[in-house]
Parts: sequence; C-alpha cells; structure tokens
Amino acid sequence: MFGLRTKNQGEFERHWQGTLSDYVTAIAYTPDGNALAASSAAGEVVLFQGRGLERTNLQPANGRSVDCLAFSRDGQFLATGGQDGRVNLWHMQPAAPEPIATLGNATAWVDHLAWSPTQNLLAFSLGKYVQVWDATLGAVVTTLNFDTSSVLDITWHPDGKRLSVGGYQGVKIWTADDWDDDPYLLTIPSASLAISWSPDGKYIASGNLDRTITVLEWEKPLLPWVMRGFPGKIRQLAWSKMLTKTGAPLLAASSVEGLVIWEKQADAAQGWDSRVLAGHQEIIQSIEFQPNSLLLASAAADGWVCLWQKAKRQTQVFNGAPNGFSCLSWHPQGNQLAAGGQNGELLVWSKVGRGQGFGQR
Repeated sequence: MFGLRTKNQGEFERHWQGTLSDYVTAIAYTPDGNALAASSAAGEVVLFQGRGLERTNLQPANGRSVDCLAFSRDGQFLATGGQDGRVNLWHMQPAAPEPIATLGNATAWVDHLAWSPTQNLLAFSLGKYVQVWDATLGAVVTTLNFDTSSVLDITWHPDGKRLSVGGYQGVKIWTADDWDDDPYLLTIPSASLAISWSPDGKYIASGNLDRTITVLEWEKPLLPWVMRGFPGKIRQLAWSKMLTKTGAPLLAASSVEGLVIWEKQADAAQGWDSRVLAGHQEIIQSIEFQPNSLLLASAAADGWVCLWQKAKRQTQVFNGAPNGFSCLSWHPQGNQLAAGGQNGELLVWSKVGRGQGFGQR
C-alpha cells in the first residue's frame, strides 16, 4: 500500500495548481467543462476559466464561510450558500459573471442547495425548511417544511419531477408538479445524512446516522434494502452512471476512513454484495465516479486523492494538500479531476495527453 503513495505515474498527471485563502469548501465544473468554481471557509467565491485558468473573483473573503455551490443544468447560473444565511446567484455571461439575486433571510445557515436536472429550479435549505426558486420567474415558488429537524441533504430525481430532502427520521420526497401534495416518506430510524439517486432514477440511497444505508427501488417501493456493518455514520454516497452486468449501477459509500462498494446481485434474494476498498487512513471527505465509467475517485483528510479502477483496485494516488483534501469534482467529460484542500489548495489532474485546458474535447 505505501508503495503506491509515491506512484503518481499513470493515466492522470497534475498540470495546474492554485490557492484560496482558507479551507476549500466546494468546487464544481460548469456543465460544458469550460470553467471551475470554488469557494472557501473565508467566504471567497472564485471562477477559473480558459486555457490559463484565469482567475475571476466573484466574491471576496468576508470571514463568513461559503459552504455549497452549484451550476444550473444549462450553465447559465451559479448559486452559492453559506454561513450568512443567504443564497447568492450569478448569471454566467460570456464577458463576465453578473450578480443577479440574493435569496434567504439570514436566520439559518444555508449549507445545502441543488439545481433541478431538467429546468432552472434551485432548491436550498433554511433550517427546517426548503425553498425552491424559479430562475425564469425570478421568484421563490414554494417553501417546504421538513418539520422534524434541520435539513441535512437535498437532491433531485434525475427526471426533475421529485425533490428529496433528508433529515431526522427519514427522507421526504415532494412532487414538483404539485408542491402542496403530501410527500412520500422513506422512514429511517435515526437520521438521513446523505441522499443520492442513481443516474437512471431507479434507486434512491440514504446514508444514515445509525451506520446504515437504506436503498429503495423507486418503481417497486416495497421494503427497502438495509446495509449494515459500517464503522461510523455514512458521510458520502456516489452512484456510477455505468451499469454492471446485472443492469444496476454500483453504489459507493464512505464511513470514517472506510470505502465500500455495493453491487446488486442477479438473484434478487441475494440483494447487494459488498467489497471494502482499503487505502485511506483518515476521514474520506468526497467520492465521485468518473462520468460514464466505473473509475472511482476519493479524497480524504489524510492528504491523498485515490483512483480506483473499476471500483476495485487502487491505481493512482495523488498528493498536494499536506493537511488533507476536502472536496473533489470530475470534469463533465472525465478528462480532468479537480480537488480542494484544507489549507486552500486547488489542484487539477489531466488525463495524460488530454485536457491541457478547460473545454478540451
């Protein structure tokens, strides 16, 4: 294992590094891959774009953490949220991004937001509530009450018709066509900390406080599968877009320093089989499958970003954040991988011979 720590020769190599002034809280590529946005615990919001990764400061450090950011499905809008209880929005114009709106009421920390995958609707958390803002109307169209706790995660179904919200005692799933209708409830004995829909929309997974994962087949909402045996609460979930031989995607989950892959078996009675990927030594902060492949990336507080071929074998290990990595993001075409560090490091690795600048095809 330790021999891999210094082995950086492989399919990807580092080709750029930048910095923010504090802990990198979130990073995301634009849908076309031509720019990368990053935020920090100091309150910065920065955009890097072009072949030289020119820096545009959208928001200066103000001492109040920005904790989440996301681009709209068409790349027209960037939304950020954080400690000041507000959501800031920019219109991503070719010349320069333009601030267009500030949402929220500054009474609750905004630490979760998500754009619909099919239209420009933005859902964001405000304590026990979720508001949905319509970019076309320029207005909030609904306020949803989770009721039992603060909102712990938000995600949309891939068809954009359902919004899922996690918290104490489960996941509530609202229908976008009728926000006033009672939500479907996926009951969790403890609390749902992380929610993830499979890219085909067939499965929803909930990572829970009681060291379990709950997986429900959405079109057959009978009894869900429950995966147990984790060393701690489930922090991260990620589905592969590529399907296995059984016609289901892989599900990756992290708990403390452990990384587990779940694969659905052909025999329904056997459920899901697991395998443990050993390599990290401290808490895993972010996991994500490369688009359209089974290559899995993981970033952890031990200062390593690991690549796992077919979600089975560790093939490359990168460093560059001595005090630990905090987040990562794949380029939409999979030819680049970006990661943020706990001391403000920003690093981008490119596929060898490819991606010598954003937007490369």
